Amino acid sequence: MADPLPVSMPLRTASLGGRKPVRFDLRPDAAQRSALALLLGISAIPALRFRGDLRPLGRSDLVLEAHLDATVIQPCVISLAPVTTKIGAPVLRRYLRDYAQPAEEEAEMPEDDSAEPLPDSIDPGAVMTEALALALPDYPRVPGAVYGGVAVAPPGAMPLGEADLKPFAGLADLSRRLSGGNSSGGGDTGT
Repeated sequence: MADPLPVSMPLRTASLGGRKPVRFDLRPDAAQRSALALLLGISAIPALRFRGDLRPLGRSDLVLEAHLDATVIQPCVISLAPVTTKIGAPVLRRYLRDYAQPAEEEAEMPEDDSAEPLPDSIDPGAVMTEALALALPDYPRVPGAVYGGVAVAPPGAMPLGEADLKPFAGLADLSRRLSGGNSSGGGDTGT
């Protein structure tokens, strides 16, 4: 069994009948935000709020519409200095009773990625966690951070330079020098 999520509020879909929406406003406390940061592999989550509603869509389907607001701290991919990012993102999930999973082993992603099968329960806390994970910057950087490259070599050897890593970069120059040496007299031999 998987570990429980730091923020969980499962709602049984069978009890969501009727026409009234179920509103939620999740504001995890410091301990929950800390556990969530650990789960997501980031430094900290100083602020987090997920509010919206879960309401009927047609006769047997449900739609979750919400807004995610967060402030996250991640290490810079270059300097490891802390990078603070504010996130504000709409979240939409449509839970369909007649949802058909693609039968092929390899299938194209549908244009509408908000639809999924109607489960026995829907957890806005799990949706919040997923939405936050998807909204995190992939490569957070502090302003002005510049990647200087990496030069690694065994003791006594020279590290490979940029030109050494591009073996075909000199072919154009070589071709120019070789064509200059033919009988058509197209140029300088360069030697």
